[in-house]
Amino acid sequence: NSPRLQPLPRLLVVTAIGKLRVAVVGAGRLGGFHAQKLAANPDVHLVAVVDPLEEARRRVAAASGAEPLAQHSLLRGKIDAAIVAAPTQLHYGIAMDLIRAGIHVLVEKPLCPTADEADQLVQAASRQGVVLQVGHVERFNPAFDAVAGWRPWYLEAVRAAPYPFRSMDIGVVLDLMIHDIDLVLALAGSPLRRVDAVAMPVLGPYEDVAQARLEFASGCVANLLASRVHFETVRRLHLWGDEGFAAVDLGNRRATVIRRSVTVRTGQLDVQALAAEPPAVREAVLGQHLPREDHQYAAIDALALEQQDFLESIRLGRAPRVPGQAGREAVAAAEQILQQIAMRRPDGFHPPIHAVPPPHAPFFISTQPGVPT
Repeated sequence: NSPRLQPLPRLLVVTAIGKLRVAVVGAGRLGGFHAQKLAANPDVHLVAVVDPLEEARRRVAAASGAEPLAQHSLLRGKIDAAIVAAPTQLHYGIAMDLIRAGIHVLVEKPLCPTADEADQLVQAASRQGVVLQVGHVERFNPAFDAVAGWRPWYLEAVRAAPYPFRSMDIGVVLDLMIHDIDLVLALAGSPLRRVDAVAMPVLGPYEDVAQARLEFASGCVANLLASRVHFETVRRLHLWGDEGFAAVDLGNRRATVIRRSVTVRTGQLDVQALAAEPPAVREAVLGQHLPREDHQYAAIDALALEQQDFLESIRLGRAPRVPGQAGREAVAAAEQILQQIAMRRPDGFHPPIHAVPPPHAPFFISTQPGVPT
């Protein structure tokens, strides 16, 4: 076991030229992206890339001009902040060590495998006075911004992709569906009251396809479908509410919004009388009271925006867009979904579904070739 990091003074320490000192823990695909963007940020000094696998850490560190380190305990006294992009099973231990050392932390989604571990991280960050942010990057998607202020009655989210051959220490709920769980919780703005879910494994012991129905105290209902064994990539969100209807294509940054006029919302539109009118009149009236807006948003770097939000939260002393508590709520909802899945196992032709991945499973950062980070 590596020695634990020792606490640092809570007062932010930056380099002489005013740059935040940051490290990336985990030199896999996502860790490499984070390191690349941090290295290009003029307000950041990327100090180190940490990974037990020498080839991985040296490759990412060389590409980003950082020091390669084998253990996060070696970061003591060297950094102000860290981005944790290690396997999910290791998030808790790494993030807790960093937080206890007074280091600001951005943890890639999901925050932890269990709500109990997430609770402990949130509480520790509060005690230490450090920023804890969770990498729910879809919150920075401009297409989501089109509906971010809505309070829908009903939502439908579909997220699908071909098998990634990474994040194999968790199932599709914590791998993909967690994105939409976070978005739905942010939109519903109400306590979760009931969860129903089914799923099945396809290529491994964890679920690869899952469907969940969430009911909230406000009456809002959300249906979520996630698959990581799909023939194409889909990231779609549909909403119905007082405002109207919205179809959001997160992957292509498009949003179609049909708004309900005051006349429609107050029940003053006489649809019975309108039915007797010629088609051209009906179309014109509906176009007036249910106007359609089509939005196409420019390409943006959501990961860079997420990083910038993290860095600004540290410098300005404000909460990030996706604080630790939001990440905790997403994990708690995912945990309920996984518990429901465990109660509804498929038939004997499929291996058992693991409800909640064991928090101390033997899965480490890049200890062998092919292990994702």
